[in-house]
Amino acid sequence: MVDRRDVLKLMAAGGAIALAPGSLALAQTGGKPRTRIVFLGTKGGPRVGIGASNPSNAVVVNGTPFVIDCGMGVSRQLVNAGIPIPSVKYILITHHHSDHNLEYGNLAYNAWAAGLSTPIEAFGPKGLEAMTKDFWQLNNFDVETRIADEGRPDPRKLLIAKDIDEGVVLQTADVKITAFRTPHPPIKDNFAYKFETPDGVIVFSGDTAYNPKLAEFAKGADVLVHEVMFEPAVDRLVLKTRNGASLKKHLMDSHTTTDNVGRIAAAAGVKVLALNHFVPGDDPQVTDEDWTAGVKKHFSGRIVVSRDLMELPLPV
Repeated sequence: MVDRRDVLKLMAAGGAIALAPGSLALAQTGGKPRTRIVFLGTKGGPRVGIGASNPSNAVVVNGTPFVIDCGMGVSRQLVNAGIPIPSVKYILITHHHSDHNLEYGNLAYNAWAAGLSTPIEAFGPKGLEAMTKDFWQLNNFDVETRIADEGRPDPRKLLIAKDIDEGVVLQTADVKITAFRTPHPPIKDNFAYKFETPDGVIVFSGDTAYNPKLAEFAKGADVLVHEVMFEPAVDRLVLKTRNGASLKKHLMDSHTTTDNVGRIAAAAGVKVLALNHFVPGDDPQVTDEDWTAGVKKHFSGRIVVSRDLMELPLPV
């Protein structure tokens, strides 16, 4: 059990925080806050293992969940987090790597199977609209059968997809969401997202190579959720793969090392840096200190080492 006084001491000291699911939120507020980040899947990459789940996060504002990315396991993780799947109203995809979109259609389907009756709006890079059509074509037999046999509404009318570019992609009474293109070679249509909420600003880096312009996009944010790569563990990983040389080149070209994450957070002047999408995310030798040591060379603010189902409430 984490004592509330210990949490506050860590926060005041700007230390790294890694707590059990929901404990940080409860320690700060005594209950569910109006705005919170839920880290659903924190492991980068498409491999499915017994540890952390594949990439996905949620921002919940006034009870409305906004899901960012849909790696394998997102539906189960929402259930585990106590977020009813049919309550999802918005999905945002950062890019079309499989660890970020593989369960996109299935999340909508699972929400429908659990009683979805209101629309889900989905936003993502070019190709999302076509992917949505293809998903329903793939599952046409099942959908038609369940509509006729079980009296369900037509789910194809409930998932509204939109291909996006940079700029404001959604504005509700509570939230304004802006997309920012950031490099993730070889993918060009790859977005970071900024959430402006009643309780503060949250920026999700998505997958990204080191990009100083991202610091400008995140300037003054309350929370920056940034991917992170630990190079010594990458070296261990590539030794175990047949395509080791190619894999390492991709990872080094496409992701951000711990030192460079610290540089981005410092330049942006964020209040809290939440490390996320760990590359690699399934090396048992890597400690929290490994993830944070390089970051701390440049960033002196609060650092959160995210865990699956951990919640971070706003305001911070």
